[in-house]
Amino acid sequence: MAQPYLQRLEELFWPKGGTRDVWALVDGARERRVYITLLDSYLNYKCLYSGTLPPELEAAAPYLVQLEHEDQYTRRLLNLAWGNSWGVFLKCDTSIETLRRHLRGFLLVQDWRARRLVFRYYDPRVLRVYLPTCTPDELRTVFGTIERFWMEDESPETMLEFRFDGRKLSQAEAPLAPAG
Repeated sequence: MAQPYLQRLEELFWPKGGTRDVWALVDGARERRVYITLLDSYLNYKCLYSGTLPPELEAAAPYLVQLEHEDQYTRRLLNLAWGNSWGVFLKCDTSIETLRRHLRGFLLVQDWRARRLVFRYYDPRVLRVYLPTCTPDELRTVFGTIERFWMEDESPETMLEFRFDGRKLSQAEAPLAPAG
């Protein structure tokens, strides 16, 4: 689906050319091809779940993926993911292990009855609604060292960008459709 948007996505993710600070957080439970796409690539990725997983859970788990500028595997992932709610993207200049540790902290939450629930925040349909409801302290926790989150809007022709400056959340929209 992203093919008409691929060039614009690359411009937004890497405005100054190749850097190693752009990541995807993708959901294997959303689509079987997520895991297969990762296995078929040379991209650096790590499962957010820890330990030895049964094959069914390993294939359905969330993964943190370091994207590469002008890379065929990155482009393939973007083409398949964008518009299909496979995950969210982010900018963060840190190691995969540090970022993974940070993101793992949000996998389980408690509801008002103190029941533990899986929080699928890496689904763009969830994160784009959740972030605007957060307090500044919650945003500090969620963002940590993350500079920004990107995700598709309800229409894949629009990218949403969320930033937190330490006091307030800002949200911007970027059109992806080619001009004309």
